[in-house]
Amino acid sequence: MSAIATLTQLSDALAEVVAGAGRSIVAVNARRRLPSSGLVWSDDGTIVTADHGIERDEEITITAPDGADLPAQLIGRDPGTDIAVLKAEAQLLTPASFATDARVGALAVAVGRPGAALMASLGVIASAGRDDRTGRGGTLEDYYRTDATALPGFSGGALVLASGGIAAMLTSHLGQGAGFAIGPATLRRVVGDLQRQGRVRRAYIGVTSQPVALPVSMRDRHAPGQEAALLVVGLEADGPADRAGLLLGDVVILFGGEPIRDTGDLQTALRADRIGQAIAIRVIRGGEARDLTVTVGERPT
Repeated sequence: MSAIATLTQLSDALAEVVAGAGRSIVAVNARRRLPSSGLVWSDDGTIVTADHGIERDEEITITAPDGADLPAQLIGRDPGTDIAVLKAEAQLLTPASFATDARVGALAVAVGRPGAALMASLGVIASAGRDDRTGRGGTLEDYYRTDATALPGFSGGALVLASGGIAAMLTSHLGQGAGFAIGPATLRRVVGDLQRQGRVRRAYIGVTSQPVALPVSMRDRHAPGQEAALLVVGLEADGPADRAGLLLGDVVILFGGEPIRDTGDLQTALRADRIGQAIAIRVIRGGEARDLTVTVGERPT
């Protein structure tokens, strides 16, 4: 087969991949400027999209793949993961088919519908990540970066593999540098929470903290084997930690019996199922260990 024929075959195959994915991608008309994109989550009209593309709560419409403009209702939104869920007055839309074989180096196409027509950009999956936190406090079970150009209005669209499966949902509001996309595990969890309760519940205790090394003498006395802990450098007035009696300068070493070495440990310990629970917290204050009890709060939206 000639080089031209090979390239033509590849080009045709990629065009088919884009067209196939496009049957599950809609335009989301919820802001003054260019529409964003959205993925059909289920055939009853449930749409998942990027939260930052939703600038109004009412008078939202989607533009379906067949060009029809349909009213949609905002079900819930989560700025922490930049995910929102809509319910369109539509039936028999084609749900997105998510891939399970996404890997670094694989060809990938960024596909969006920032209006009635599809748009696409070719690249590769540059990196894949697991179990990370966003700068907005959200948790990402899985995410990807791509060098495919996410054009304006692509947020809420799809990062599509050569197999035709959708690896992730594109967003321009998370990550830096290469294009960012949220994986299906994160989407399933957040969409489920938004459908059930309209929001994602997040636990917090109202502290600002920074890691600090524990001197050997303090470590030996109060935290054997623990080389670092968290220094409290800020307290929310009348927040959970403030009400529990924590003070600026306290060094947190245990939360719920779990060692706290850095902010990641504390965030992991602050699970949503602990909201409303009284949790034991051990701090070092003035060189001595003190045990307090903090009632975990729900972070305001």
